[in-house]
Amino acid sequence: MSAIKKAIITDAGFASRFLPITKTIPKAMIPIGAKPVMQLCVEECAEAGIEEIIIVATPHTKAKEIYEDYFHSPADNVKQLLDSQGKSERFESVQAVLDLPHITVIEQDPALPYGNGSPIVSAKNFVQDEEAFVVLYSDDLILGSSDVKALIDEYHTHPSAKAIIAAQEMPEEVWHKYGMIALKDNGTLSHIVEKPKSPDLSPSNLTSYGRYLLTPEVFDYLIPENTGLDNELWTVDAITKLAEHGDVYVARSQGQWITTGDPKNYFAALSEYVAKHMV
Repeated sequence: MSAIKKAIITDAGFASRFLPITKTIPKAMIPIGAKPVMQLCVEECAEAGIEEIIIVATPHTKAKEIYEDYFHSPADNVKQLLDSQGKSERFESVQAVLDLPHITVIEQDPALPYGNGSPIVSAKNFVQDEEAFVVLYSDDLILGSSDVKALIDEYHTHPSAKAIIAAQEMPEEVWHKYGMIALKDNGTLSHIVEKPKSPDLSPSNLTSYGRYLLTPEVFDYLIPENTGLDNELWTVDAITKLAEHGDVYVARSQGQWITTGDPKNYFAALSEYVAKHMV
């Protein structure tokens, strides 16, 4: 079994709930503490040994340019100023960004349907020859652990898996907001119930979110013709198809999943992060 070396991180929506700030900067560049959300996702990949990361940005915006500047610009002028002021140690956080794994930034193919599967399809050429690869939605942050590492460890235990998905137990009052996991008798994935309208329609208390390890076989089902709910291209629909043809394992998160997908949850995530990491 070869090492899992590549990850896709998606941030390809227009983030209308965060307007007006997202008319100028991509949503995943909004900071949590002193770091943008995207950097925290990249660091989770680095902790797991990922060597190459493909960031998928919103087309027809400045997002690609902003990401490339943040992760690749050496900021020599900043370093020179800090050196001249005797504050060289403050540049260490910038150097840490420049030392992250290799990052390629692409734009989502605008010809693809709307949906969270389209950014993954846009990066297909970068990962289709890999044994497996990891996908992260930048809306989702994991505190206290690396779900990417947990997914890779689970894959090493089950190398015949079609996919591995991350899961976390959630209280009943929020089941209607998320994809709830149904398991087969052997503990592998059966399917995912998206946003059940009542608790009795949820097959478990396990929530699926934006951390997946996928094999290239997913691209057999993640195609524009396979749109689902609201005529969108859904990653979980393709994963459910994989589960019909083999085992998709469920890896329980060892950390704390928090979402930054809307302003209210973003501020809750910010408070949680500051309380645990900036005391």
